[in-house]
Amino acid sequence: MSFDWTFKKATVESDKFEINDLNIWDFKWQDTGEKIIIKDPQYGQSHTFTVYEINNGNAKAIFAAGEFSNGIWGIYQKE
Repeated sequence: MSFDWTFKKATVESDKFEINDLNIWDFKWQDTGEKIIIKDPQYGQSHTFTVYEINNGNAKAIFAAGEFSNGIWGIYQKE
């Protein structure tokens, strides 16, 4: 389990979610090559999520994301 990552939200793609004033759904996510193991905060099931970066030239955001279930995404950020 990755202890330096914090659960931020469970969301669907149509729900706005911003990190550093960047709505994550407005960008193509760049895979950093890093993976983390998390536990679903509701059901306790382990998942392996990919760490992504988005960048608009002025700001960037790094986050981990993956699907808890079909269409329900979990978003994590480093503490």
